[in-house]
Amino acid sequence: MTKITHAVIPVAGFGTRMLPLSKSVPKELLPLGNRPAIHYVVEEAIAAGIKHIVLVGHAQKSAIENYFDTNAELDHQLRQKGKDALADSLNWLPKDVSVSMIRQGKALGLGHAVLAARPIIGDNDFAVLLPDVVLDPFTTDSQSDNLAFMIKQFADDRHSQILVDQVADEDVHKYGIAKLSQDHDLATQNDNTSENMSFKVAGFVEKPSLDKAPSRLAVVGRYVFSNQIFDYLAHTTASVGGEIQLTDAIDALISQYGVNVTTMRGDSYDAGDMHSYMQAFIYFAQQQLDNN
Repeated sequence: MTKITHAVIPVAGFGTRMLPLSKSVPKELLPLGNRPAIHYVVEEAIAAGIKHIVLVGHAQKSAIENYFDTNAELDHQLRQKGKDALADSLNWLPKDVSVSMIRQGKALGLGHAVLAARPIIGDNDFAVLLPDVVLDPFTTDSQSDNLAFMIKQFADDRHSQILVDQVADEDVHKYGIAKLSQDHDLATQNDNTSENMSFKVAGFVEKPSLDKAPSRLAVVGRYVFSNQIFDYLAHTTASVGGEIQLTDAIDALISQYGVNVTTMRGDSYDAGDMHSYMQAFIYFAQQQLDNN
């Protein structure tokens, strides 16, 4: 069976939670230590076997595309000064990996952003990585292993995969929460679990109150989709805020083909929220200082 080699990263959001930092600099390019947040997300995708990354943005996000392109003038200036190692480090994308950018056009939600990538993705199955979520690359190999596991599971059973993680009771209302299709032993599914698990999901409840939450498993921001999700997105009507919701298409996919959740290994950081971003920056910077 053909391995998934395409990934979509939606980067069209204005990053209002990160103002004023994101007023002129795309939130995806805000640093975590000495690299922008999206650098880690793309590294994660590449380590999991992705070869073609599609950025879905808008006119004011061209700086993201430029980050993954070669700056010939800068490269020349650095090499003229004998800084070949630094020049080489700026051109870090493997030669067999390509990055494309397509514009969303209208701000019609995450589902619309994923659908906007269809002209490039074509008939391929694909992964989706939300750039606000950065998986910890320092403590274990799980940063890339989570996505690699999801891709393997999809190849084995053809069920689309959605990464989830246990959250504290006080944080349940912040996330989409998985409704499981059958009883599972959740006692062992925590942040420190040593292996991924994959099982069927009945649906998702968006930001429920604690007393109405069907579980404590929150969507992390990593997906592996059958290409069929595009057809559901194309026929999904706009709902809350006039946006096309990805969760509506996922519900349709569940009812027709079945969808699995994959439990996450390791830790993740929300780089799109000011409070957690500052915590993540300190952590990433300290790890880099300790490792240099």
